[in-house]
Parts: sequence; structure tokens; C-alpha cells
Amino acid sequence: MFHELSAGSAFWLPHGARIYNKLISFIKEHYWKRGYDEIITPNVYNLDLWHQSGHAMHYKDAMFCFEVEGKEWAMKPMNCPGHCLMFGGKIRSYRDLPLRFADFGVLHRNELSGALSGLTRVRRFQQDDAHIYCREDQIEDEVIGALDFMKSVYTTFGMTYKLELSTRPKKALGDKELWDRAEAALARAMDNFAGKGGWRENPGDGAFYGPKIDIKVMDAMERVHQCATIQLDFQLPIRFGLEYNTGIKEEGKQFARPVMVHRAMLGSVERMFAVLCEHYGGKWPFWLSPRQVMIVPVHKEWNEYCQEVRDRLHAEGFYADVDLSKATFQKKVRNAQVDQYNFQLVVGKAEVENGTVNIRTRDNKVEGEKKVEDLIAYLKEMQAEHK
Repeated sequence: MFHELSAGSAFWLPHGARIYNKLISFIKEHYWKRGYDEIITPNVYNLDLWHQSGHAMHYKDAMFCFEVEGKEWAMKPMNCPGHCLMFGGKIRSYRDLPLRFADFGVLHRNELSGALSGLTRVRRFQQDDAHIYCREDQIEDEVIGALDFMKSVYTTFGMTYKLELSTRPKKALGDKELWDRAEAALARAMDNFAGKGGWRENPGDGAFYGPKIDIKVMDAMERVHQCATIQLDFQLPIRFGLEYNTGIKEEGKQFARPVMVHRAMLGSVERMFAVLCEHYGGKWPFWLSPRQVMIVPVHKEWNEYCQEVRDRLHAEGFYADVDLSKATFQKKVRNAQVDQYNFQLVVGKAEVENGTVNIRTRDNKVEGEKKVEDLIAYLKEMQAEHK
């Protein structure tokens, strides 16, 4: 829900929060497997940080600023400058790289009220934001790793995608030779990942700080969404004086500047939630569903057994409810279907005597009787399908 007393910031009700948290957990599972380190950074900074990063000059109007002890501070609209402070907080070695910092920190952007639009344009949001600090010779491998991550995520969602390489714009900062090397590394990574001809070039559309890969995602209705992104950045490492020890003792070569890769798979969790709502048409897959199981007693005589089954499922981590209302049996089944519960478990005298439940799917397919322990094993398999 939304409220005018905090326009542009969503209030997540219990079922929405289940999906929101599950999306974050899904990405965190990938982080664990893919060598990312999760970090936590502050929400507010002295505006000096944003002057150093260059954001204050171009972005201050879109930031929530306020005074602290006579100095100007602001809420963070992005995570990258804070991550640069962490990288620069100690001496780094070439052996430390690549460093993959992942951060689900809350971000705020002071969007004009007229520009706000549901969950797709908000003031408060979270991103599955990560920054990879690597050597120049590691760019290709890191980009291939990020593309593989992206493919895994969108294949899980049942969505297709197209890749574009956005190259050096007219107002680009930095040495052209470095741009050329970076663009060549991205092109090699995309050839390796998608095959030659599996992507297109978007000349002059890179960010001023580095070239990027734009990922256009198609949902079930073939609509195009810009969610995931992979961008190279040469400028923030310069602005923050970031460097690592190369291990070469020769004068002038002992320290080198890392390349920074900005990448997000979902993009904003809020916006991805909106995209997936329409992509699935409300029929959430079991692992992501906020309403997984509804238990329906044929008669109130079996209510106690139904509650026991619900408690067992809850203890195993499933979202299970039991309909103890006075509605007719047919009405209860219909309500569970309308509410898009993935499964309805029907319980009558035979099920109570046998320690079973009778399973119906959301699409009204009868799967028959199962022991409760066998049902739990079956649901665990379904829960793990996205991994």
C-alpha cells in the first residue's frame, strides 16, 4: 500500500513482504555460490562524499539533504561512493582482487511527486547492488561471471533477454586508449557468453564514466524491461584515489588503479516485484509464492487435525493456512483457488485415519492422497527447484 504521508515509499504488507524477502534471499544464495561478500554501509553521509564522487554537482536536486551540526548531509541515492570508502580503507594487494562487495542498503531519491508511479518510480527502494573491484586483465572473466549470474536469474523467472554493448559517448571522461581496451574486453566477454552475433552494439550510449552492457528483459507478454545492468567505471577509482599493490617493485609500477564494475541483476527490488506481478499474472511459482498451501477440512470435525498439519508445514518453513471458517466446503476450495494458493489440501475422515491429505493444485488438478511426511518431502523438492 501507499500513503500520502510518505509518498513514493511502499508499505509492504505481510504477503508482499514475503515475496520481497524471498527475492532478496534468492540473490543472496547466488552471492554465496559466486564469491560475493555482503557488506552493510551507512544510509547518511556528509555531502563532502558526494562532492568527491561528483554526484553533488549533477545529482544534488534528486537527493534528500539536511543539516547536521552546521554541515550539509544527505541520504544516499546509490551505494558506490560508500563502497569506494571501504575499498580505500586499507592497503589492497593484487592478490585481494577481484573484490566483490554486495549491498542491499536502502536508497532514497527525491523524485518529483508528479513523476512517482506505483512501484516502478519510487523514492525509497533497495537494489541487489554490487561493485566488483578488479585488475584490468580480470574484466573479461568478471563480466562473463556477471552475465552467467544474470542468465541464471532470468531463466529461473522464465524470461528471455537481449544484450547490447553501449560504447564511449561524446562527453566521456578518461583516456580513449583505456576505453578502447575496456570495450574490447566487454565485446570478448559477450562473444564468449552469447556467441558472435548474439548481441548488438549501441554506439555512443555508454555512461560518461565507462562502457556498459544493457540487458533488455522480455516478460510473458513480450514487453521489454531494463532491469539488470553491468557497467565499467574508471572515474570513481580515480576520484577516490583507489589503488592496489601490484607486487612489482619497479618505480612507478608498484601501485595500479583497479577497475570498478557496477552490476545489478534484479535492479530495484520494488520495480522487479512490479514486473514479476504482471509476468506471472498473480500465479507465483511455488518457491516465490506468499500463499503456498491452504488446508481445507470437509467438516469442522477435522479442524484439529488440519491445524496440526498446518503447524507441521509451518515448522518446515512453508506458508500454510487452514480455512476454519463456516463457509461450505465448495466455497472454501473456490476461495483458495481465487487467492492463488499453489495447493489445497483436502481433509476428510479417511485422511485423518490414514495420516494423509488429499492434494489439489491451483489449476484444480487432483493429485491424490499423500502421507504428510511425503508431502513435506515433495514440497521441499519444489521449493528447491529454483536453486
